[in-house]
Amino acid sequence: MTWHEVNDVIVISLPENFDINANLGYLTREKNECMYEIENDIITKVIAIGEIRSLVQVSVINNKQMVVQFLNDSRPIERWKREEIVKYIHEWFDLDNDLTPFYEMAKADPLLEMPARKFYGLRVVGIPDLFEALCWGILGQQINLAFAYSLKKQFVEGFGDSIEWNGKKYWVFPPYERIAQLTPTDLADIKMTVKKSEYIIGIARLMASGALSREKLMKMNFKDAEKNLIKIRGIGPWTANYVLMRCLRFQTAFPIDDVGLINSIKILRNMNRKPTKDEILEISFPWKNWESYATFYLWRVLY
Repeated sequence: MTWHEVNDVIVISLPENFDINANLGYLTREKNECMYEIENDIITKVIAIGEIRSLVQVSVINNKQMVVQFLNDSRPIERWKREEIVKYIHEWFDLDNDLTPFYEMAKADPLLEMPARKFYGLRVVGIPDLFEALCWGILGQQINLAFAYSLKKQFVEGFGDSIEWNGKKYWVFPPYERIAQLTPTDLADIKMTVKKSEYIIGIARLMASGALSREKLMKMNFKDAEKNLIKIRGIGPWTANYVLMRCLRFQTAFPIDDVGLINSIKILRNMNRKPTKDEILEISFPWKNWESYATFYLWRVLY
């Protein structure tokens, strides 16, 4: 992690194949996002790590440097806390990952060649907080994306904290400790199924008890982490792989039953039907160890 400070501003060096516009394209795909705001290519977001709550503005200079400014007196005084924020941003944009082998592979791949060229510099944008990633996976099950975003907004604004700045509220995702103490009745105002409420509370309780944590999952290999997630009520292979991909950073994570992935393959291959699972397995054979990136780039084709 290469970073330094100028006055009170953090400056992070960016890897070669990073393009902020490609990433903003992803981050701005839904108007109803409640976890950050983007205006004039500047991202405003609360970064919450444990007790740390910092409202930051993130901008990029020439795709070489990422500049992090603190708003509202929220700059932590201790250097280790600022280091945690840098770590979070590295996680968020997958900055420690060298994508050169991915682009080499994609160049020769009939399906990935176009997206990799067109969206060059896009990273798998992460959700570093495990509880947020799991909730997002569950909220998104079997509904369209726009509805999933409206559920997330209701959940965050109902149970999260916020920092106010310039007359606007910037939200922190509800902590699992708080949700673990609720019952599905407490979530009744949110337009989601009772089942989803039960799943989210169940996960919050597992995390509160220490049985489930990002640290524990990160120590496992891919198959064990996937198995451990699928054992949890409300998490099937799709949600598990989504979380393995966007939070735990397993590059082999592959939500093979994902509707977006299936539709993207259908479009790029001019098919008049959906590809079968066997066909997808065959197509994806060359993507070995880059399945999560291949998926993310194929999703990008759709919006």
